[in-house]
Amino acid sequence: MSWEGWIIFALFWVVFVTTPGPNAVNCVTNGMTHGFKRSLWGVLGILTQATLFLVLSAAGVTALLASFPEAFFYGKLIGAAFLIYLGVRGWLNATKPVAPRAVSATSIYGKAFLIATINVKSIAGYFAAFTQFVQPDVPVWSQMWVIMPTALAITAASYLTYTAIGAGIGRSAMSAILNVWVRRVMAACFVVYGVLLGSASTPGRA
Repeated sequence: MSWEGWIIFALFWVVFVTTPGPNAVNCVTNGMTHGFKRSLWGVLGILTQATLFLVLSAAGVTALLASFPEAFFYGKLIGAAFLIYLGVRGWLNATKPVAPRAVSATSIYGKAFLIATINVKSIAGYFAAFTQFVQPDVPVWSQMWVIMPTALAITAASYLTYTAIGAGIGRSAMSAILNVWVRRVMAACFVVYGVLLGSASTPGRA
């Protein structure tokens, strides 16, 4: 990958991972609820998913999945239902006292990994990144030495920032009413993202 190509790829990835979405909302919510240090498990879950998808993209698996619109369609519905469920549960629990120690690190990690994985639109994003930036005349795995560190570093920086924002909100001396409404806004975002995901067009469908 040329120097110019790397800059373009890095800029693409910045936009790809910093645009607010379910991962960002989950990071902010984790930071508010569990604090920054404990919420790092959630960032690790996202990085695990990113590493997995990068490897699958390099192996051509995402291109294969993109050729099956039915798989996208049903995966999209499952992902949408899960996000809506998280939103409704978050809204109902917004008035309950926060109990940071009630949730294990494994649960924080697993939830973050699942939220990152179920968004089938991310498969299209990784596929687009590889079709646009990987040089076809150069072995793909040799290019991964540049692509993976760049993508993972930007991804980590983005979601660490979202987590820090959430932790800052959680530490601030907000009134009980304001705290409830901030948590409800985060919950509503999950519902909105679920509806948008469920209504998004599927590759190969009219």
